[in-house]
Amino acid sequence: MRVVVQRVASARVEVDGRVTGAIASGLLVLAGFETCDADADLGWMSAKLARLRIFADAAGVMNRSVVDVGGEVLAVSQFTLFASTRKGNRPSWSRAAPPALAQPLFERFVGHLDAALGRRVHTGVFGADMLLHLVNDGPVTISIDSRQPE
Repeated sequence: MRVVVQRVASARVEVDGRVTGAIASGLLVLAGFETCDADADLGWMSAKLARLRIFADAAGVMNRSVVDVGGEVLAVSQFTLFASTRKGNRPSWSRAAPPALAQPLFERFVGHLDAALGRRVHTGVFGADMLLHLVNDGPVTISIDSRQPE
């Protein structure tokens, strides 16, 4: 499992002109899945995101988590995080889990994240063509891979 997480002042996702998820200050999480991903990956990533200290404390140091600041989370499934550009100029998506596997993984991930945060995670619509609007705060953008835990 791979995510790109952005600290945002606000974010929203639209499908066919309708807002399907929107948050104020918090985290935008773009999540991609591989065929080999399991509940251990989902649980580890959810816990990591809930505890990730990328919000400023009173001294202006990134020392608080999204839970600490009462922030919100918007999660969007994004298979393109597993793009391979090794050969040629057209990306290959062969490492990305197929939709029939990725959708239940995404739904379980959101459930794990709901539990880790103690509140509802907002989402896009799996498999839809989405427009994502965000105001990156900082900017702070971090990529995390469950196969390479750091």
